[in-house]
Amino acid sequence: MEKAPNIVVEPPGPKAMEIIKVDDEYLATSTKVAKIAIASAKGALIKDVDGNTYIDFSSGVSVMNVGHCHPRIVKAVQEQSAKMMHVAGTDYYYQVQSDLVERLCHLGPGDHPKKVFLSNSGTETIECAMKVARWHFPDRKQFIAFTGAFHGRTMGSLSLTASKTVHRERFFPLVPGVAHFPYPYCYRCPYHLEHPSCGLLCANIIKEHYFQNVLPPHDVAALFMEPIQGEGGYIVPPKGWHSAIAKIAKDEGILLVDDEVQAGMARTGKMWAIEHFGVVPDIVCTAKTLGSGIPIGATIFRKELDFGVKGAHSNTFGGNCVACASALATLDIIREEKLAEQAEMKGRLIRKRLEEMKEKYEIVGDVRGIGMMQAVEFVLDRKTKEPAVDLRNDVTSLCTKRGLVAIGCGRSGMRIIPPLVIEEEYLNAGLDVFEGCVRDAMRECR
Repeated sequence: MEKAPNIVVEPPGPKAMEIIKVDDEYLATSTKVAKIAIASAKGALIKDVDGNTYIDFSSGVSVMNVGHCHPRIVKAVQEQSAKMMHVAGTDYYYQVQSDLVERLCHLGPGDHPKKVFLSNSGTETIECAMKVARWHFPDRKQFIAFTGAFHGRTMGSLSLTASKTVHRERFFPLVPGVAHFPYPYCYRCPYHLEHPSCGLLCANIIKEHYFQNVLPPHDVAALFMEPIQGEGGYIVPPKGWHSAIAKIAKDEGILLVDDEVQAGMARTGKMWAIEHFGVVPDIVCTAKTLGSGIPIGATIFRKELDFGVKGAHSNTFGGNCVACASALATLDIIREEKLAEQAEMKGRLIRKRLEEMKEKYEIVGDVRGIGMMQAVEFVLDRKTKEPAVDLRNDVTSLCTKRGLVAIGCGRSGMRIIPPLVIEEEYLNAGLDVFEGCVRDAMRECR
């Protein structure tokens, strides 16, 4: 096996700095988190332009579940590109698109008939879900979402997003009619209660208070939720919350939208994260890893929710034939290489190591997640739970310098999300690097 991590020039090296300088001059300000100029990637390893080799614990921000440049993905993209790269899939027919939507309808949660709209990204899948709900319920103008949610940055999805104020600052007015409720963040319960004695107030307050006093339920078209919050901090709700939310929605005729853009595609040990909680949504949104690096998104919904009118919703590149070929290959790899089972097994290894770190390092306040969707939350004091934002950033910086690509989440959390195909040797090596960074950052903090 190739040596990794292997840092030969402290990043950012001279070649990386040349690229960074050009980006700083010409590229719009976005979300750069690490000064790594990547030259190539394979499996769970990343190489930069200065010859450094990193272990990837970010999966391209939840994109590369099957690993970077999987040979079957590369082959599928090359073969499809040689035959046809684009005709508008919303206007014309071709086999690879038909094969994909049929496959997704059979894979989607629940046994009911389904349809799919294909797009280019996660945010577009949410925009589609909003339009499906509005189209189906022309007299219902309201939506429900949760604080801590990240559903995208386009103006419709941004109206649902509520994980950081910077996402929304200066962009008002957004799409009106979105009511946000606290997500069940048990480590920092907004109601200062404890589960299970809380009686799932975080779910029941919607029906028992807001539907009675503030928000008429017959005005609500859809409720949007992440089964496990992603950008908000990798927060896993307590037992019973998903079922309670699903019942509230069903009782009031509200569509339940399941945002699986980060948590889906076998990341948690099941194809869909919602499957852990015994709930069947009306609409499922998936993207990111579906294309293994080729942009694609899919909104899967109950067949009876279809627009049924040509032109009510469409796009140009959704269902692009190269993206569809990559998606089909991705689904084959997930099934044939048993990546859900790998995620469950390797997720236990990750969780064990993170729990051991929590025992050893007082700055680790919480460890949470399912499968290979794990995170730690850093605190300055375990009693007060004061978020250790700067310390988390220090850990991230140390990881980069020592050959580990990792990215934060929430206010002071860090996600551990390697490709599901990562070899155990690299997984353990990456966890060793991460632990060393946590230890040293804690020492510096003192």
